[in-house]
Amino acid sequence: MSDDHVIEVDRLSVAYGDFAAVRDLSFHVKRGELYALLGSNGAGKTSTLEVVEGHRPVTSGAVRVFGESPQNRSAVRPRMGMMLQESGFARDLTVRDSVGLIGALSGRHDDLDRVLGMAGLTRKRDTRVSQLSGGEKRRLDFATAVFGAPELIILDEPTAGLDIQSRDALWAAVDQLRDKGSTVVLTTHYLEEAQQRADRVGLMHRGTLRREGTVEELTQTLPSKISFALAPGDPEPPVLGARNGAFHVETFDLQGDLHRLLDWAQRAGVELQQLEAGPTRLDDVFRTLDAAA
Repeated sequence: MSDDHVIEVDRLSVAYGDFAAVRDLSFHVKRGELYALLGSNGAGKTSTLEVVEGHRPVTSGAVRVFGESPQNRSAVRPRMGMMLQESGFARDLTVRDSVGLIGALSGRHDDLDRVLGMAGLTRKRDTRVSQLSGGEKRRLDFATAVFGAPELIILDEPTAGLDIQSRDALWAAVDQLRDKGSTVVLTTHYLEEAQQRADRVGLMHRGTLRREGTVEELTQTLPSKISFALAPGDPEPPVLGARNGAFHVETFDLQGDLHRLLDWAQRAGVELQQLEAGPTRLDDVFRTLDAAA
């Protein structure tokens, strides 16, 4: 294993009876990066992460975390924090006791008040889990994952059910952990979060890794878009696009075509109504996976 790699997945396959949930999957996660493993429901993300977390054995292939098998709990677990989709805390435990218990079980140490403050749970420290709202339970999941500032943090749908302020606070806390050297693996259906924050993205589909790279590398494979409308009787613009009440232009030269369009509108005295322009987004790449299957 490379000293620069926290996770190495080599030709991983995971099967449930005759069903192959993951097939011949290979990728690595570099130390200090935020790697987003994305895919639709049933793509194989959860099965893959369960292997990385040590919760599920491989059917074939190999997975190494910090150079060790994830099944080697004593070597890996103290260095890894996990925010699962559902953690299943004991309903009668308080927030403080829940975080302390997970910290003790994982072999990590931290200032409990600091962690509760980071997760926005200071005022809920003595509240029982059964009395927490859905969003507060997600913040509790986050607190247990980051207790002890582990070297590797796995965030599985971390902002599901959170309001905007709580989302911003969670990502601010993740930024602090990354500044201190933590590596983060993210799965999320909020693709804008991955687009804004991921150093690299792996796109899974039907158990395989279909595409991988930086957001820029992935989005440059598709054209950017310009859309606008003109008033009846306006002259034809100097860009190509099907007109059906509005123009929709796809281009690999967004800056050049947009400059020509704006220059033409200024000279012709034309108002570009409902003008929108921007590069391809990660969700546009995501939608092409089915077509490429």
